[in-house]
Amino acid sequence: MYRIGVDLGGTNISVGVVDVDNGYSIIGRGQRKTHAPRPAEEIFDDIAAAARDAAADAGISLSDAASMGVGTPGSVNKSNGYIEFANNLGFHQVPAQAMLQQRVGLPVYLDNDANCAALGEALAGSGGGVDSFVAITLGTGVGSGIVIDGKVVNGVNDAAGEMGHHVIHVDGFPCNCGRKGCWEAYASATALIRQTKEAMEQNPGSAMWRIAGGDMEKVNGKTSFDAWRAGDEAGTAVVQRYMRYLAVGLGNIINALQPAMICVGGGIGHEGENLLAPLRELIKGERYSIYAEKQTELVSARLGNDAGIVGAAALTR
Repeated sequence: MYRIGVDLGGTNISVGVVDVDNGYSIIGRGQRKTHAPRPAEEIFDDIAAAARDAAADAGISLSDAASMGVGTPGSVNKSNGYIEFANNLGFHQVPAQAMLQQRVGLPVYLDNDANCAALGEALAGSGGGVDSFVAITLGTGVGSGIVIDGKVVNGVNDAAGEMGHHVIHVDGFPCNCGRKGCWEAYASATALIRQTKEAMEQNPGSAMWRIAGGDMEKVNGKTSFDAWRAGDEAGTAVVQRYMRYLAVGLGNIINALQPAMICVGGGIGHEGENLLAPLRELIKGERYSIYAEKQTELVSARLGNDAGIVGAAALTR
């Protein structure tokens, strides 16, 4: 059986044809730039086009797929198929399910993108066999999905698990959601880029300028990490401060849920053990369960950016 999975991000639209009967393998792909914020109609046109590209890449027709699932930033109302709020896309009360079904001619199912990533990891990645885990996605925002006893925790209004919007700094940096001091405003890739640029302005001799080719617009989530690896003092300070922000948020999650595992993915998650090894040490000072024999395991998301595609394809309601 083939299903279409869509990972709708603030930067990219990534689509895959997933062979459900073959270990949830992705056999065809399509991609477009999101160019958010812009009208939902335009973004959904591009999702449909990318889905057709993915089907062609897989050697099938779009109509051969049983369904299409979409993982989207923000909160989703599954009962009416609306994306109720997605700050990174500029969406508010968008009837996404109906609009997409009209464009692709398939049953369409929706969920939060981080929930889809968590489900994907549960089905085919690092969360296999784990009874409770949290998937964190460090990208344009900070996404998170909670899986307990094999089920995604959606909450009373399908909006549970928004760990990126718990506050770690009262009256802190403004977040796109409207609050101040959210974890996302300090620990997302967007936040890291902002922090890197601020440090570059304050340190004109930093290696970060060389790494970015002397162009502030070329700064990305790797710039400070590359400078850190090169022994640059300013880059090291950026990375160390960013890891502290990450550790505080992860410690809060551990203290609240005590999951067996937290897996970290997204663009910054590509740093792998360069990121996770220092984080494990920092988290020791953040968790309440200091003396417990069992502790939450911190690992990389095994599926990488494919987790959201696989999880979205697996949606059936």
